[in-house]
Amino acid sequence: MPVVTIEWLEGRAPEQKAQLAHALTQAFVKTAGVQPEQVWIVFRDVKRSDWAMGGHLLEHPKPASSV
Repeated sequence: MPVVTIEWLEGRAPEQKAQLAHALTQAFVKTAGVQPEQVWIVFRDVKRSDWAMGGHLLEHPKPASSV
């Protein structure tokens, strides 16, 4: 049973999640030879305040460098 975890920034529409879930399920069915009901997908919506890149929280833009 494949389990796919998607971690991304919150704010995606339910329709986007449904489309992605369908596409990923079909890819597993075609490539891995599993049944659609065996594919589990978990969406983890993360707040911008809980995600950082390059040492900076995404809710606070990185300061412009003084070059």
